[in-house]
Amino acid sequence: MDEPTGWWRGKSTPAKVETYTRWSFHFFAAIEIVTFGLPAFGNIPRGLSWTLFLLICGHAVLCAVTASRSLDWTRGTREQPRRMLFAVAAGTAAVAVTSLVLSGTDWRPATADEVRVAFTLFVGVTGCGTGTLALGTRDRRRMVSAVVGAALGAGLVSFPLGFPGPAALITAVAVLLTAGFFTFTAAFSVWLLNAVYELDAARETRARLAVAEERLRFGRDLHDVMGRNLAVIALKSELAVQLARRGLPQAVDQMTEVQRIARESQREVRAVVRGYREADLKAELAGAQGVLTAAGIDCTVTGAATVLPAPVQSALGWVVREATTNVLRHGDARYCAVSLRVAARRVTLTVENDGAPAVEPARTPPDRAARPAGGSGLVGLRERLAEVDGVLRTGASGGRFLLTAEVPLPPDPHEGPAPAGRPTDRPAADTGAAGGTEPGGRDCAPAAVRADAHRDEPDDDERGGAVDGDGGARGGAFGDGGDGGPRPGRTGRER
Repeated sequence: MDEPTGWWRGKSTPAKVETYTRWSFHFFAAIEIVTFGLPAFGNIPRGLSWTLFLLICGHAVLCAVTASRSLDWTRGTREQPRRMLFAVAAGTAAVAVTSLVLSGTDWRPATADEVRVAFTLFVGVTGCGTGTLALGTRDRRRMVSAVVGAALGAGLVSFPLGFPGPAALITAVAVLLTAGFFTFTAAFSVWLLNAVYELDAARETRARLAVAEERLRFGRDLHDVMGRNLAVIALKSELAVQLARRGLPQAVDQMTEVQRIARESQREVRAVVRGYREADLKAELAGAQGVLTAAGIDCTVTGAATVLPAPVQSALGWVVREATTNVLRHGDARYCAVSLRVAARRVTLTVENDGAPAVEPARTPPDRAARPAGGSGLVGLRERLAEVDGVLRTGASGGRFLLTAEVPLPPDPHEGPAPAGRPTDRPAADTGAAGGTEPGGRDCAPAAVRADAHRDEPDDDERGGAVDGDGGARGGAFGDGGDGGPRPGRTGRER
């Protein structure tokens, strides 16, 4: 992509609207010079035409600079340019009076060409000056007063210069319409710019509120899960201390109960976190279409998330969520196409948009797409997809960015799910017979199985003893012998 396009794409939507507004007012200055200054050549004497042209150029530049600083004042980055507003008002009055004198007076007759040029110049310069003054105020009454005052002033000044009544009235009406148009344009541009910034701030606020609400929900769930259990653990621990000081054997039973409640709390916390990390694919597809459409992006979604395993739906749901976020934040897309299809026992999700950045990122090699790494964003998606043996590919070409996620499905959909924490039944050649490695040295056990196995393993604090199905302690205060009878052992902390 060329550099100007990259410069434009690098701006946010409010920044683009602000740049467009600024250059629109600069373009008004160019229109003033071309429309009202150039006709002076060939219609009035040469010496006077150059003087008039330079006056118009100076007035146009003054209006452009004042408009730019007034926009800065509107955005709160600069003080109100009062002196420049007074300079615009004085310059507009000077050019207007000069054009009226040029149109002919009792002491200076004028030709028909001079009258036509002078009338156009008077009306145009007065309208541009009034519109520029409107940028320097936020009061609507002052804007209306400036327009009406310019029209009345044009009519009143016409009489001392010898204009007849109908001509003075026509001049006043023309100034009223022209000044009203430029003033309305200026006021509407400022209102639109402020509205865009406010909408952008509201969207960011809504996103922060959504994050805060989710944090509150997560904290509430943790409180509900841990509050009672921690209170019971504290109570039973205190009771065990008192029993131990008295030398009573019931202290061991109380600590065994504390151990059981602690493990139960750990399982409940893991369940809360697991539910917190899951994403519903169907809801994410509908939400992505709604959010992108609301942002002005034409979004189409094809395919349905039907009869897919829950882990696959969760992983692809996170892909849709992250891809939608990237389209909104890192590009200037006009359309986005999301496709979900199932073929050859594989689920393929593609997200394509035309908002690729100016610098095209390198295409991700397939062999590295499923390699997990620390981080967030696309790297985090690869971590989630790796848990279900999926791969993620990204690439940009011709101004379009394509994200593809592929996840294999289980070999037989009619088979029951494999027991948690145990690998699925596969031939020894595929799984390395006992969780081994392929000839290339890569662990060939499914990532989801490895994650489940790691998740089901007891932590270091748990290895001191596990709770059997009947609630008895194994390897804690008493170890479990080969015949099932109790034997003296050491606690996990002593080991």
